[in-house]
Amino acid sequence: MGTLVVAAAAGAAGLLAARRAPDEPRPAADGPTLDIPAGQRVVWLARTSNSWLHALAALTGLLAITAAVTTLAGLTDLPFLLAAAPFAFASLLVLGCSSVRARVGERGLDVAFGPFGWPARHWAAEDIESARVENRAPAQVGGWGYRLSGLGTTVMLRGGECLVIHLSRGREFAVSVDDAERGAALLNSLRAQHAS
Repeated sequence: MGTLVVAAAAGAAGLLAARRAPDEPRPAADGPTLDIPAGQRVVWLARTSNSWLHALAALTGLLAITAAVTTLAGLTDLPFLLAAAPFAFASLLVLGCSSVRARVGERGLDVAFGPFGWPARHWAAEDIESARVENRAPAQVGGWGYRLSGLGTTVMLRGGECLVIHLSRGREFAVSVDDAERGAALLNSLRAQHAS
C-alpha cells in the first residue's frame, strides 16, 4: 500500500512540475514544409522502441509463466488466474507501450503502438493545424510511455526529437521518433494541399 502512495505522490509531483514550467515559445504555425512534385505520392515512416520496456515486458512475461507453472504443479494454493493473470496483463501492457511506429501519408498521421501495431491512432491531414519538431525529455512529460501533461499527449520512448502536431481543437500530440523534422514538413505540406 505504501508503494502505491509513494508512486501516486511522485506522479502528482511530476505533473505539477510540468504544469509550472514556463511556457516555451511555440514555433510559427506554418512550420517546416517540403516541396512535393505534382502527381507524386510521398510517405514518411519512423519507428522507435525502448529496450528497457522490452526487457520489463519479458521479465513480467516470465513471471506469468512461472506463476502458471507453479499453480498447475500444485505448489501454491492460489487460483490459476489470480497467480498468473496480473503478470500476464502487465507484460502485455508494457509490450504494447515499448515501441511506436509513425506514418505520414496523404491521409494524415498514423501512430501505431507495440510490435503488432495495435492500438493505433489516426489524425486526418485537414484536422492538423500545424506540425513541428520539439526536443522533449521524459521529465517534462511525466516519464516514459503514453503520457498526459501540460504539454498535451506525448508518446515518450526516448528523450530528444519529437514530432508534435497541433490539432484544430487546440490540443497537441507528440511522439518521440527520429527524423521528426521531415515528418513535420511533409504533414505541413499535405495540410496545405488539402486546404487549397
